[in-house]
Amino acid sequence: MAEFTMELSDEQKEVRDWLHGFAADVIRPAAAEWDEREETPWPVIQEAAKVGIYSLDFYAQQYFDPTGLGIPMAMEELFWGDAGIALSIVGTGLAAVGVLANGTEEQIGTWIPQMYGDASDVKVAAFCSSEPDAGSDVASMRTRAVYDEAKDEWVLNGTKTWATNGGIANVHVVVAVVDPELGSKGHASFIVPPNTPGLSQGQKFKKHGIRASHTAEVVLDNVRVPGACLLGGKEKLDARLARAREKAKQGGERVKNAAMATFEASRPAVGAMAVGTARAAYEVALEYAQTREQFGRPIIDNQGVAFQLADMRTSIDAARLLVWRASWMAINGKPFTAAEGSMSKLFASETAKKVTAQAVQILGGNGYTREYPVERMHRDSAIYTIFEGTSEIQRLVIARTLAGMPIR
Repeated sequence: MAEFTMELSDEQKEVRDWLHGFAADVIRPAAAEWDEREETPWPVIQEAAKVGIYSLDFYAQQYFDPTGLGIPMAMEELFWGDAGIALSIVGTGLAAVGVLANGTEEQIGTWIPQMYGDASDVKVAAFCSSEPDAGSDVASMRTRAVYDEAKDEWVLNGTKTWATNGGIANVHVVVAVVDPELGSKGHASFIVPPNTPGLSQGQKFKKHGIRASHTAEVVLDNVRVPGACLLGGKEKLDARLARAREKAKQGGERVKNAAMATFEASRPAVGAMAVGTARAAYEVALEYAQTREQFGRPIIDNQGVAFQLADMRTSIDAARLLVWRASWMAINGKPFTAAEGSMSKLFASETAKKVTAQAVQILGGNGYTREYPVERMHRDSAIYTIFEGTSEIQRLVIARTLAGMPIR
């Protein structure tokens, strides 16, 4: 087990500086254009693929960093560049993780390469879970998967929403209900291969922020996929469903807690994204306050501005520490006895919203225009308190954990 430390190794610093250089030289100069276009920044993703950032190998290396700091460090630097473009670069990882967590070795080897493509022909993937009536309430999911035994095929019907890369992905990973009576325990995940008939893009959302990231509905109309596209295989699914039907109440609580541990482990990565956006806005505001003069002196000489900057920096550093603590705990198997994963995501996301708003205020009228990036950063920051569990859900998880109550 790695000791918890706030000092990065030389190798980690090298990776951080490399990512920061890519964010500064490639992502940030393109940010305003792709925000206005509201389109997937394929040229930037291709550049990321050429240098090795857009690849499963890179994220696997960071994920298995024994200190737990590889992923949060990478997320912070990329999202410092721009949240929308960074989400386009890392969004495929959601689907890849779904396959890694639930798929067989054969499925992993077959489908994950097709999610990324290569530097000359980049692809993206989509993870489709949320539905119009089933966001935080996953037990209300309606998308159904029915097994056609005669053809060894699964037939999927339903509508998914808020899917990053939905409809434009080469590979879709879809969560569907296979046994409605079991609630969330009756769900399974399926690969929908490229060009499968019946899958189509529904509404593409025109968003307040992260506009360079494609978000859309995915419509499944009698989508047929081979039996081999059930992640983990049918034998494993049948055994799991049988246990779910027969298990005692105590066994059910263990399943719920294991699922919550998975969510808790992923939330610090979103917190790191929020830290990156907050840090970017703070740095713009600090430089502006040091150079902008009013009444014959830089505005940072005014206590009202200086104190805001002091609070911004303090909150950013506190958020990073919570993210790093939770990330270290996750990789080292430490139990989240106080929902530390949710704590990190909650505090970091709320910090991003507050810090970016303060940055706009410090820049005054300039901050409200698109001539300065803090306006875009402020719009982007709103997503962090919504996706991967809203701030209200994080507070509920924390409160119920502290009270010793099960998370439903």
